[in-house]
Amino acid sequence: MTHSLIPERPICISPSLAATLGLEEATLLSLLNDAQNFYPSQSSNGYQWCHLEGDQVRKLMPFWRDHDIARIAKSLRDKGVLLMSTAPFHESQSLRFAINERRPDASDNQPTRRQSAPTPGAQPMAPHWQPGEEVYAQLAQHNIPQQFARAQIPEFVTYWRDQGQAAHSWNAKFIQQVLRKWRDQETDFSRREQEIPMTSGWRPSADALDVLVRHAGINQCFVEDAIAEFVLYWSERGEPSRTWNSKFIQHVRRQWARYQTTLQYDTEPRPIPANWAPSADVYEVLALANIDLQFAKQQLKEFVIYWRDTHQLHSSWNTKFLQHVKFQWAKRLNGTLPAQGNGHARQQNTAQSGRTRDRSVSEQLTDRSWAL
Repeated sequence: MTHSLIPERPICISPSLAATLGLEEATLLSLLNDAQNFYPSQSSNGYQWCHLEGDQVRKLMPFWRDHDIARIAKSLRDKGVLLMSTAPFHESQSLRFAINERRPDASDNQPTRRQSAPTPGAQPMAPHWQPGEEVYAQLAQHNIPQQFARAQIPEFVTYWRDQGQAAHSWNAKFIQQVLRKWRDQETDFSRREQEIPMTSGWRPSADALDVLVRHAGINQCFVEDAIAEFVLYWSERGEPSRTWNSKFIQHVRRQWARYQTTLQYDTEPRPIPANWAPSADVYEVLALANIDLQFAKQQLKEFVIYWRDTHQLHSSWNTKFLQHVKFQWAKRLNGTLPAQGNGHARQQNTAQSGRTRDRSVSEQLTDRSWAL
């Protein structure tokens, strides 16, 4: 005589139901369906209600804690599969439930004992399927308008008819889809409400400036010069955003890193050659700042002529040219760029500001007197 290794009746779980509801949910639903077959139940408003006390529930599912039972039961209720009329199990120590499937032929308010009622079989999607009124009531608890839910029906029916699958509860599947669509819509609305377009008067917040100047150690004049070009670039693109300050911080950090690599710290200042031209890195930095390269090249001739006439010496003409072009570009964006040919009058103060060799690198970087 052989003895079975399984001392109790096994739990039967539908694979498709587990895939739809979740493994824990499908397990609990199977156990509760079996409980309706062995414990007294009562028909009310077309639903078969069963009431289990705490000890009965624990005997039925000894592998779960009270909080787990409450959690999984709530999940089934939220998905529209289970109806419950008691508080969470870990609080009430009882479970009064009904599986969300109406039975019109049941006699209301008549105590019955179901002996061997089979689990309703899975049904294919009908061509003119419609959710029951209880589905709309369940969705209303999530503040979902009935009009929104009805709008999802054609897509829902078409999809599942194309899939050719059967299900135990199309109502439950429909509730899941509507909840997901509603949450997606709310997320999209929330995102769009917070997004704003770039405006001509935009400036970075005080916190953003503090991050760049105090924490990242970026020259404040460099940061200020970057604002106009940043505003122009994003205004032309017309894209809204809710993170303009973050975008600006990233933009300035990239420019500053490239700018730093172009600095040529030479201890021997020299005059600008007649055929001087900026290095390729200079144009890369300008392109990164969204400054028109044709505009930059137009500044070169006047730049060389002016500095040859002043006979001044500098250790990095690339740096001077970068400052010059960025400043002229910012003035152009603000509508204050003076006419060509006034460079001499514009820069008379430079000669009085002292020779470059007598000032620190920091002073040279922040000095814009030559471009005023």
